[in-house]
Amino acid sequence: MHEFDLINKHFLRLSKKNKSSLNLNDDVFFDKLKELIVSVDTYVDGVHFVDFKKPHLVIKKILRSSISDLICKGVEPKYYFISGSGNKKVFTKASLIKISESLKQEQKKFNIHLCGGDTVKSNKLSFTITSIGFSKKIIFRNHAKKNDDIFVTGNLGDSYAGLLMLKKRIHIKKNLMKYFYYKYFHPDLHLKIAKKLLLFANTSIDVSDGLVSDLEKLINKQKLSYKLNIKDVPISNNLKKILKSKKFKKINFISKGDDYQILFTANPSKHRIINKIAKSLNIKISKIGKICSQNQKSQIIDENGNNIDLNNKGYYHTF
Repeated sequence: MHEFDLINKHFLRLSKKNKSSLNLNDDVFFDKLKELIVSVDTYVDGVHFVDFKKPHLVIKKILRSSISDLICKGVEPKYYFISGSGNKKVFTKASLIKISESLKQEQKKFNIHLCGGDTVKSNKLSFTITSIGFSKKIIFRNHAKKNDDIFVTGNLGDSYAGLLMLKKRIHIKKNLMKYFYYKYFHPDLHLKIAKKLLLFANTSIDVSDGLVSDLEKLINKQKLSYKLNIKDVPISNNLKKILKSKKFKKINFISKGDDYQILFTANPSKHRIINKIAKSLNIKISKIGKICSQNQKSQIIDENGNNIDLNNKGYYHTF
Protein backbone atom coordinates (compact mmCIF):
# COMPACT_ATOMS: atom_id res chain seq x y z
CA MET A 1 0.00 0.00 0.00
CA HIS A 2 1.33 3.46 -0.97
CA GLU A 3 1.90 5.83 1.96
CA PHE A 4 -0.75 8.27 0.67
CA ASP A 5 -3.31 5.47 0.36
CA LEU A 6 -2.52 4.43 3.92
CA ILE A 7 -2.91 8.01 5.19
CA ASN A 8 -6.12 8.67 3.28
CA LYS A 9 -7.74 5.37 4.25
CA HIS A 10 -6.86 5.19 7.93
CA PHE A 11 -5.80 8.59 9.28
CA LEU A 12 -7.17 11.47 7.22
CA ARG A 13 -10.56 11.38 8.94
CA LEU A 14 -8.85 11.85 12.30
CA SER A 15 -7.56 15.26 11.24
CA LYS A 16 -10.69 16.63 9.52
CA LYS A 17 -11.49 19.08 12.34
CA ASN A 18 -7.92 20.30 12.54
CA LYS A 19 -7.12 22.81 9.78
CA SER A 20 -3.53 23.05 10.97
CA SER A 21 -2.94 19.46 9.84
CA LEU A 22 -3.25 20.67 6.21
CA ASN A 23 -5.24 17.51 5.38
CA LEU A 24 -2.11 15.46 6.06
CA ASN A 25 -0.96 16.40 2.54
CA ASP A 26 2.02 18.58 3.39
CA ASP A 27 5.30 18.06 5.19
CA VAL A 28 4.41 20.30 8.12
CA PHE A 29 1.77 21.19 10.70
CA PHE A 30 0.90 24.92 10.61
CA ASP A 31 -1.05 26.68 13.35
CA LYS A 32 -1.56 30.14 11.84
CA LEU A 33 -2.98 31.65 15.03
CA LYS A 34 0.02 30.58 17.13
CA GLU A 35 2.44 31.04 14.20
CA LEU A 36 3.73 27.50 14.90
CA ILE A 37 5.20 25.10 12.32
CA VAL A 38 6.14 21.50 13.15
CA SER A 39 7.68 18.69 11.11
CA VAL A 40 8.34 15.07 12.15
CA ASP A 41 10.60 12.56 10.36
CA THR A 42 11.78 9.05 11.16
CA TYR A 43 14.98 7.48 9.84
CA VAL A 44 15.70 3.75 9.96
CA ASP A 45 19.03 1.97 9.58
CA GLY A 46 19.24 0.17 6.25
CA VAL A 47 16.40 2.22 4.78
CA HIS A 48 17.34 5.89 5.18
CA PHE A 49 21.06 5.43 5.70
CA VAL A 50 23.38 2.61 4.61
CA ASP A 51 24.93 1.85 8.00
CA PHE A 52 26.10 3.51 11.22
CA LYS A 53 29.85 3.23 10.74
CA LYS A 54 30.09 7.04 10.64
CA PRO A 55 27.58 8.19 13.28
CA HIS A 56 28.82 11.79 13.21
CA LEU A 57 27.95 12.02 9.51
CA VAL A 58 24.68 10.08 9.65
CA ILE A 59 23.30 12.34 12.37
CA LYS A 60 24.15 15.44 10.32
CA LYS A 61 22.39 14.06 7.29
CA ILE A 62 19.18 13.17 9.08
CA LEU A 63 19.02 16.43 11.02
CA ARG A 64 19.46 18.46 7.83
CA SER A 65 16.88 16.39 5.98
CA SER A 66 14.42 17.11 8.80
CA ILE A 67 14.89 20.88 9.04
CA SER A 68 14.75 21.15 5.24
CA ASP A 69 10.99 20.51 5.55
CA LEU A 70 10.69 23.88 7.29
CA ILE A 71 13.17 25.77 5.14
CA CYS A 72 11.33 24.91 1.91
CA LYS A 73 8.14 26.28 3.48
CA GLY A 74 9.79 29.67 3.99
CA VAL A 75 10.40 29.04 7.69
CA GLU A 76 13.64 29.18 9.67
CA PRO A 77 13.91 26.21 12.08
CA LYS A 78 14.51 27.16 15.72
CA TYR A 79 14.16 24.02 17.85
CA TYR A 80 14.42 20.28 17.42
CA PHE A 81 13.71 17.13 19.42
CA ILE A 82 15.53 13.88 18.72
CA SER A 83 14.58 10.36 19.75
CA GLY A 84 16.62 7.26 19.11
CA SER A 85 16.25 3.51 19.37
CA GLY A 86 19.29 1.25 19.51
CA ASN A 87 21.56 -0.81 21.73
CA LYS A 88 24.99 -0.60 23.31
CA LYS A 89 26.63 -1.95 20.15
CA VAL A 90 25.73 1.20 18.21
CA PHE A 91 25.39 3.70 21.05
CA THR A 92 28.90 3.28 22.37
CA LYS A 93 30.68 5.98 24.33
CA ALA A 94 32.71 6.86 21.24
CA SER A 95 29.69 7.08 18.93
CA LEU A 96 27.70 9.18 21.42
CA ILE A 97 30.58 11.65 21.72
CA LYS A 98 30.71 11.93 17.93
CA ILE A 99 26.93 12.39 17.70
CA SER A 100 26.95 15.09 20.37
CA GLU A 101 29.78 16.99 18.70
CA SER A 102 28.08 16.83 15.30
CA LEU A 103 24.81 18.14 16.72
CA LYS A 104 26.73 20.98 18.36
CA GLN A 105 28.21 21.91 14.97
CA GLU A 106 24.81 21.78 13.28
CA GLN A 107 23.23 23.91 15.99
CA LYS A 108 25.84 26.59 15.41
CA LYS A 109 25.54 26.40 11.64
CA PHE A 110 21.74 26.64 11.49
CA ASN A 111 21.08 28.52 14.75
CA ILE A 112 18.88 25.76 16.15
CA HIS A 113 18.59 24.33 19.65
CA LEU A 114 17.96 20.86 21.08
CA CYS A 115 14.90 20.81 23.33
CA GLY A 116 14.37 17.17 24.25
CA GLY A 117 13.66 13.69 22.96
CA ASP A 118 13.62 10.09 24.05
CA THR A 119 15.76 6.94 24.00
CA VAL A 120 14.60 3.35 23.63
CA LYS A 121 16.61 0.13 23.84
CA SER A 122 16.11 -1.86 20.66
CA ASN A 123 17.97 -4.09 18.23
CA LYS A 124 16.72 -1.85 15.40
CA LEU A 125 18.52 1.46 15.04
CA SER A 126 16.31 4.45 14.23
CA PHE A 127 15.96 8.17 14.87
CA THR A 128 12.94 10.46 14.94
CA ILE A 129 13.42 14.20 14.68
CA THR A 130 10.79 16.84 15.35
CA SER A 131 11.63 20.29 13.97
CA ILE A 132 9.90 23.48 15.08
CA GLY A 133 9.78 26.99 13.66
CA PHE A 134 7.64 30.11 13.91
CA SER A 135 6.10 32.21 11.16
CA LYS A 136 2.92 34.07 10.26
CA LYS A 137 2.96 32.54 6.79
CA ILE A 138 4.22 29.45 5.00
CA ILE A 139 4.36 28.28 1.39
CA PHE A 140 1.79 25.51 1.01
CA ARG A 141 1.85 22.44 -1.16
CA ASN A 142 -0.79 22.27 -3.95
CA HIS A 143 -0.88 26.03 -4.52
CA ALA A 144 0.67 25.93 -7.98
CA LYS A 145 -0.93 28.02 -10.72
CA LYS A 146 -1.33 27.24 -14.39
CA ASN A 147 1.59 28.71 -16.38
CA ASP A 148 3.81 28.91 -13.29
CA ASP A 149 7.47 28.29 -13.97
CA ILE A 150 9.14 25.45 -12.07
CA PHE A 151 12.41 26.20 -10.27
CA VAL A 152 14.94 24.30 -8.18
CA THR A 153 17.83 25.51 -6.03
CA GLY A 154 21.38 24.18 -6.17
CA ASN A 155 22.39 20.99 -7.97
CA LEU A 156 20.71 17.58 -8.04
CA GLY A 157 22.12 14.06 -8.25
CA ASP A 158 25.34 14.34 -6.23
CA SER A 159 23.82 12.66 -3.19
CA TYR A 160 22.64 9.63 -5.15
CA ALA A 161 26.07 9.31 -6.73
CA GLY A 162 27.56 9.33 -3.23
CA LEU A 163 25.11 6.63 -2.14
CA LEU A 164 26.08 4.41 -5.07
CA MET A 165 29.73 4.83 -4.13
CA LEU A 166 29.05 3.94 -0.50
CA LYS A 167 27.35 0.78 -1.80
CA LYS A 168 30.40 0.05 -4.00
CA ARG A 169 28.35 0.29 -7.18
CA ILE A 170 30.52 3.03 -8.69
CA HIS A 171 34.31 3.09 -8.54
CA ILE A 172 36.20 6.31 -9.27
CA LYS A 173 39.30 8.20 -8.09
CA LYS A 174 39.46 8.74 -4.32
CA ASN A 175 39.67 12.54 -4.48
CA LEU A 176 36.49 12.71 -6.54
CA MET A 177 34.81 10.07 -4.41
CA LYS A 178 35.37 12.27 -1.33
CA TYR A 179 33.36 15.02 -3.00
CA PHE A 180 30.33 12.77 -3.49
CA TYR A 181 30.61 11.30 0.01
CA TYR A 182 30.52 14.83 1.36
CA LYS A 183 27.46 15.73 -0.70
CA TYR A 184 25.65 12.61 0.50
CA PHE A 185 26.26 13.27 4.19
CA HIS A 186 26.11 17.09 4.04
CA PRO A 187 23.13 18.10 1.89
CA ASP A 188 23.25 21.80 1.01
CA LEU A 189 20.49 23.67 2.83
CA HIS A 190 19.82 27.26 1.81
CA LEU A 191 18.75 28.74 5.13
CA LYS A 192 19.27 32.31 3.93
CA ILE A 193 16.59 31.98 1.28
CA ALA A 194 13.88 30.67 3.61
CA LYS A 195 12.15 33.98 4.34
CA LYS A 196 12.78 35.25 0.80
CA LEU A 197 10.77 32.37 -0.69
CA LEU A 198 7.60 33.97 0.66
CA LEU A 199 8.15 36.85 -1.77
CA PHE A 200 7.80 34.81 -4.94
CA ALA A 201 6.99 31.09 -4.50
CA ASN A 202 3.40 29.91 -4.99
CA THR A 203 4.09 26.38 -3.78
CA SER A 204 7.16 24.43 -2.64
CA ILE A 205 8.61 21.14 -1.42
CA ASP A 206 12.10 19.83 -0.68
CA VAL A 207 13.59 17.27 -3.06
CA SER A 208 13.81 14.28 -0.74
CA ASP A 209 12.32 11.36 -2.69
CA GLY A 210 13.42 12.44 -6.16
CA LEU A 211 12.73 15.35 -8.53
CA VAL A 212 9.88 13.77 -10.48
CA SER A 213 8.31 12.08 -7.47
CA ASP A 214 8.35 15.31 -5.45
CA LEU A 215 7.11 17.39 -8.37
CA GLU A 216 4.09 15.09 -8.62
CA LYS A 217 3.49 15.43 -4.88
CA LEU A 218 3.65 19.19 -5.26
CA ILE A 219 0.56 19.19 -7.46
CA ASN A 220 -0.97 15.83 -6.50
CA LYS A 221 -4.42 17.17 -5.61
CA GLN A 222 -4.62 19.87 -8.25
CA LYS A 223 -6.03 19.58 -11.74
CA LEU A 224 -2.72 20.45 -13.35
CA SER A 225 0.15 18.82 -15.25
CA TYR A 226 3.79 19.70 -15.77
CA LYS A 227 6.47 19.91 -18.43
CA LEU A 228 9.96 19.11 -17.13
CA ASN A 229 13.08 19.81 -19.21
CA ILE A 230 15.89 17.46 -18.19
CA LYS A 231 18.55 19.53 -19.96
CA ASP A 232 17.77 22.47 -17.67
CA VAL A 233 18.01 20.50 -14.42
CA PRO A 234 21.27 21.65 -12.76
CA ILE A 235 24.00 19.15 -11.90
CA SER A 236 27.56 19.66 -10.70
CA ASN A 237 30.60 19.55 -12.97
CA ASN A 238 31.82 16.53 -11.01
CA LEU A 239 28.61 14.64 -11.73
CA LYS A 240 28.90 15.59 -15.41
CA LYS A 241 32.31 13.91 -15.44
CA ILE A 242 30.84 10.72 -13.95
CA LEU A 243 27.92 10.64 -16.39
CA LYS A 244 30.26 11.09 -19.33
CA SER A 245 32.92 8.59 -18.26
CA LYS A 246 30.47 5.90 -17.12
CA LYS A 247 27.87 6.61 -19.82
CA PHE A 248 25.12 7.01 -17.22
CA LYS A 249 21.84 8.79 -17.89
CA LYS A 250 21.26 12.10 -16.14
CA ILE A 251 17.59 11.32 -15.42
CA ASN A 252 18.59 8.28 -13.34
CA PHE A 253 20.55 10.45 -10.91
CA ILE A 254 18.33 13.50 -10.55
CA SER A 255 15.24 11.38 -9.89
CA LYS A 256 16.55 9.39 -6.92
CA GLY A 257 16.28 11.91 -4.08
CA ASP A 258 18.24 12.85 -0.95
CA ASP A 259 19.20 16.22 -2.46
CA TYR A 260 17.04 18.36 -0.12
CA GLN A 261 17.09 21.25 -2.55
CA ILE A 262 14.02 23.48 -2.78
CA LEU A 263 11.58 22.77 -5.61
CA PHE A 264 9.06 25.58 -6.14
CA THR A 265 6.81 27.26 -8.68
CA ALA A 266 6.39 30.96 -9.35
CA ASN A 267 4.60 33.26 -11.74
CA PRO A 268 6.75 34.31 -14.75
CA SER A 269 6.46 37.92 -13.53
CA LYS A 270 8.68 36.95 -10.56
CA HIS A 271 11.75 36.20 -12.68
CA ARG A 272 13.46 39.49 -11.91
CA ILE A 273 13.13 39.22 -8.14
CA ILE A 274 14.16 35.55 -8.19
CA ASN A 275 17.32 36.36 -10.16
CA LYS A 276 18.08 39.32 -7.91
CA ILE A 277 17.74 37.30 -4.71
CA ALA A 278 19.70 34.37 -6.16
CA LYS A 279 22.56 36.72 -7.03
CA SER A 280 22.53 38.57 -3.71
CA LEU A 281 22.57 35.31 -1.70
CA ASN A 282 24.93 33.53 -4.11
CA ILE A 283 22.46 30.65 -4.52
CA LYS A 284 21.91 28.88 -7.83
CA ILE A 285 18.23 28.90 -8.84
CA SER A 286 17.33 27.23 -12.14
CA LYS A 287 14.13 27.24 -14.16
CA ILE A 288 13.47 23.64 -15.18
CA GLY A 289 9.91 23.49 -16.45
CA LYS A 290 6.36 24.72 -16.56
CA ILE A 291 3.03 24.01 -14.85
CA CYS A 292 0.41 23.21 -17.48
CA SER A 293 -3.32 22.62 -17.86
CA GLN A 294 -4.92 19.36 -16.79
CA ASN A 295 -5.89 18.90 -20.45
CA GLN A 296 -2.22 18.29 -21.22
CA LYS A 297 -0.38 15.14 -20.22
CA SER A 298 2.61 15.68 -17.96
CA GLN A 299 5.82 15.53 -19.97
CA ILE A 300 9.45 14.76 -19.21
CA ILE A 301 11.61 16.04 -22.06
CA ASP A 302 15.11 14.60 -22.42
CA GLU A 303 18.27 16.40 -23.60
CA ASN A 304 17.38 15.66 -27.23
CA GLY A 305 13.88 17.10 -26.99
CA ASN A 306 12.14 13.73 -26.86
CA ASN A 307 9.36 12.69 -24.48
CA ILE A 308 10.47 9.95 -22.13
CA ASP A 309 8.57 7.60 -19.85
CA LEU A 310 10.18 7.15 -16.46
CA ASN A 311 9.43 3.81 -14.83
CA ASN A 312 11.13 4.70 -11.55
CA LYS A 313 10.17 8.28 -10.66
CA GLY A 314 11.85 8.22 -7.26
CA TYR A 315 11.44 6.77 -3.80
CA TYR A 316 7.96 5.82 -2.64
CA HIS A 317 7.05 4.58 0.84
CA THR A 318 5.00 1.42 0.49
CA PHE A 319 3.59 -0.90 3.13
